[in-house]
Amino acid sequence: MSGVLSPTSNLLDPSTRPFTAFNFVVEIRVDGVSPTVCGGAFAECDGLEMSLEPKTIREGGRNYGPVHLAGGVTYGQLTLKRGMTANMDLWNWFDIMVGPSGSGGLPGGLGVPSTVSQGPGGIGTSAGTGSPTGALRASAEIVMMAADGVTEQVHFLLTGCLPVKLKAPPLNAKDGLIAIEELSLVYESMQVQSGQSSSGAAVPAAASALG
Repeated sequence: MSGVLSPTSNLLDPSTRPFTAFNFVVEIRVDGVSPTVCGGAFAECDGLEMSLEPKTIREGGRNYGPVHLAGGVTYGQLTLKRGMTANMDLWNWFDIMVGPSGSGGLPGGLGVPSTVSQGPGGIGTSAGTGSPTGALRASAEIVMMAADGVTEQVHFLLTGCLPVKLKAPPLNAKDGLIAIEELSLVYESMQVQSGQSSSGAAVPAAASALG
């Protein structure tokens, strides 16, 4: 009988409770634009995902089923929304990225030495080894906080972030709503860590976001 009750009793343990999704911190760092483009200012965050495309092989004589091999890994497109303020770092990042000095994200942007890592996918791919530099790529960290606003539940570490969309808020004089801007970016790798990050970079952002 004790074995039947053990799952219920585990629910009383705080370490086994499901994470909450309403309290989170976002920090984006871009070399050459700002040490911290933003920190803890977003109201919505979506697109933390990765998928693996299986390669299916059907062997002759293997009639009971196919063989599935691991294929390439793809990552989602991160979408962030926040109230628009006087902070123009995101717009400056995108403007430099597409401008003449940005080189379209290729090595050497802003006169920074061409130190972009070259992974299996070619120039500008980090292969999960680190954030590329010299190409206005960003590194980002999303931290899911507990309901108490202090405990860090899980960290999502993104590297090689590249902005692909920046949307200004719709304007309507009769609604009286807060102006919300939207940023979409793609990333090259994602790592998931539980609890406190090894760098601890998001702790000051969390403190500022929580007042």
